[in-house]
Amino acid sequence: MTDDLDQLRAETERTLAAAADLRAWDAVRVGVLGRNGTLTALLKQLGAVPAGQRRERGAALNRLKDTLAALIEARRAELEDAAFAARLAAERIDPTLPPRPLPAGLIHPVSRTMEEMAAIFGAMGFAVAEGPDVESDWHNFGALNIPAHHPARADHDTFYLPPAAADAPPPVLRTHTSPVQVRTMLHQPPPIRVVVMGRTYRADHDATHSPMFHQLEGLAIDRDLTLGHLKGCLIDFLRSFFGIANLPVRFRSSYFPFTEPSMEVDIGWNRRTGELGGGGDWLEILGSGMVHAKVLANCGIDPAVWQGFAFGMGVERVTMLKHGIPDLRPFYDSDIRWLHHYGTSPLLPALLHEGV
Repeated sequence: MTDDLDQLRAETERTLAAAADLRAWDAVRVGVLGRNGTLTALLKQLGAVPAGQRRERGAALNRLKDTLAALIEARRAELEDAAFAARLAAERIDPTLPPRPLPAGLIHPVSRTMEEMAAIFGAMGFAVAEGPDVESDWHNFGALNIPAHHPARADHDTFYLPPAAADAPPPVLRTHTSPVQVRTMLHQPPPIRVVVMGRTYRADHDATHSPMFHQLEGLAIDRDLTLGHLKGCLIDFLRSFFGIANLPVRFRSSYFPFTEPSMEVDIGWNRRTGELGGGGDWLEILGSGMVHAKVLANCGIDPAVWQGFAFGMGVERVTMLKHGIPDLRPFYDSDIRWLHHYGTSPLLPALLHEGV
């Protein structure tokens, strides 16, 4: 009566030893102990065994069931340990190896340009000042000697926001960074030497204009400042920024409400090739001038004692010129291919050219 049980045990041990993974092991378990398994079938046939042999047969089947269950469980533990060891071997790493290279982000050309500008003017003794993007009418226009009829105040040029009260002038998205100069003069006694960089907003959009763009402006106030100081400052900056030691620079008379006298600044370039520094042509690059006496007085500074000069330029404009970028619009398209071409690694230091 026990020959078939011994045969079942031997067959189960053989198939368990041959099971190479948990899927094969589970097939053996189900084939022996499952609902239609071999041992389960023998247990179901126990009722057909003669009464005198039934007790002994039942005890033998129960012992075999316990034995086979223990063998099956032991084999499961062996296979799980082997699978875990194989996973550890596959995932093994050498901590002494250098790390795998990861894709590195790039600095946007506008951000890099502002870093370079801050470094150049910082070497000249200028500090960086900041201010809000939403400004009052007085800070953005009134304090800067911009009259009520000036075209810059028109809706087609300026973004106005809802006023706080019905009779209050509406606030504006700053049209230039000059309000930060006003705030600096109001809260800091002279001498003053600051540059302001940040977003500005105007209702204009085409290949060379954006409704949101960046400006850099500079302000210096001290005793006995002259146009010579302004010219020297800007010539040194432009030659350093563009990396052209003998870059031609020209100053032309102009008009701005907040400076007197006012001058626009041109640099030499080749109109045909677009090359900077030669060719006999001139390209307007920025505006500048001596701070108007009314602006100094509006900010609580005595124009009879203190003089100052100011200048301003578009960050995107000088970036386009320096890197040969023909269109302004891709600056804000979030095209990763464009950034990979014109972006700069954050691991590279901002290099200052000779002459700073």
